[in-house]
Amino acid sequence: MTDPANTEARLANERATDAALATVDEAEAVQPTALLPLPQEPTVLPPSTVNLRSTSLVVLAALASVYVLHWAAAVFVPLLLGLMFSYALTPAVNRMVRWHLPRLAASSLLVLGILAGIGTMAYRLSDDASAMIEAIPEVAQKVRRVMEGHRSDGAAATINKMQQAASELERTAEASATPAARTSRGVTKVQIERPRFDVKDYLWPGALGLAAGVGQATVVVFVTFFLLVSGDTFRRKMVKIAGPTFGQKKITLQALDEIDAQVQRYLGVLVITSAIVGVVTWLVFLWIGVERAAVWGVASFVLNFIPYLGSIAVTGLSALMGFVQFGSVEMGLLVGGASLAVHTVVGYILTPWLTSRASRMNPVAVFVGVLAWGWLWGVWGLFLGVPILMAIKAVCDRVDDLKAVGELLGD
Repeated sequence: MTDPANTEARLANERATDAALATVDEAEAVQPTALLPLPQEPTVLPPSTVNLRSTSLVVLAALASVYVLHWAAAVFVPLLLGLMFSYALTPAVNRMVRWHLPRLAASSLLVLGILAGIGTMAYRLSDDASAMIEAIPEVAQKVRRVMEGHRSDGAAATINKMQQAASELERTAEASATPAARTSRGVTKVQIERPRFDVKDYLWPGALGLAAGVGQATVVVFVTFFLLVSGDTFRRKMVKIAGPTFGQKKITLQALDEIDAQVQRYLGVLVITSAIVGVVTWLVFLWIGVERAAVWGVASFVLNFIPYLGSIAVTGLSALMGFVQFGSVEMGLLVGGASLAVHTVVGYILTPWLTSRASRMNPVAVFVGVLAWGWLWGVWGLFLGVPILMAIKAVCDRVDDLKAVGELLGD
């Protein structure tokens, strides 16, 4: 017989075991479902849109700026030239100020000294320069005679034969024409008489151009003088109006400092290389025996400030004057080749090395920018193009929305 107490205990254990297994089954049924990864929906990026209105406004603003710069060139060019000269002369004025000389006196002495030096050099070289200008008609006549003398006999004979053939064809056509056609072909010959040469027609525009040049030079001198006297007044004003926060003032000050440093280094490099070109050209022309070599040295010094076109102008003019002086094409080519060699060595070896130490600019971007400013302002645009690009790059490197332009201008 089975003990009832044992039977009840066994049944109670079975019921407890069944209840425990049921709990485990429920947990296993829920747990895998909780661990399953949720399905991910594909990420859909919003379509990129271009604000045509903003782009159009930017393009219109750029075109309007170009038009204003071209239209007001008589105002912007003297102002920028005065600004550039003040950058170049500020270190000398600051040094005299450190010598306990008032800034007004230091600026006055420096500007007057430079003007006196330029006037003295122009006075001493005026006779040679006038002689070179008066020789221009003789140069033209000599070049024409040489070109006529070097014309080949075969070409001249061919031209004569063509003229004879044309005359024969014309006579044949007249002989075969009917009398009515001959009479109807008669026309009244009209000869246009050129107006007589009047020197007043040329003196008045020349006088106006000279007066305008003197006026612009005077504006440049006064702008340079006032900027030298003011010192860092405008720098402090620009930092003050840059913005209310300290970060905006700091960025503005850094940009102004970089512009000052780069422009001063660039102008220093330009003055050094131009002086080297002028002195070497003077010595080489003296060795060859070119007349008025000092004038050519000064011209090489001045024209070297104009990128690309200055060296071409000096080379062509020196070759022409060498041909006139020595009377042979070979000597003309020798003089022009000597000038070209000097500009090539300095322009393609010394200048890039010094410029790379002064400013890190992309040569292609600089070339295109100089051409653009030259198209806008002529010769003065070629001179001001590189400093303007340096200032633009210094500003763009510190503005988030314009960093792409700074990267484009950088090396």
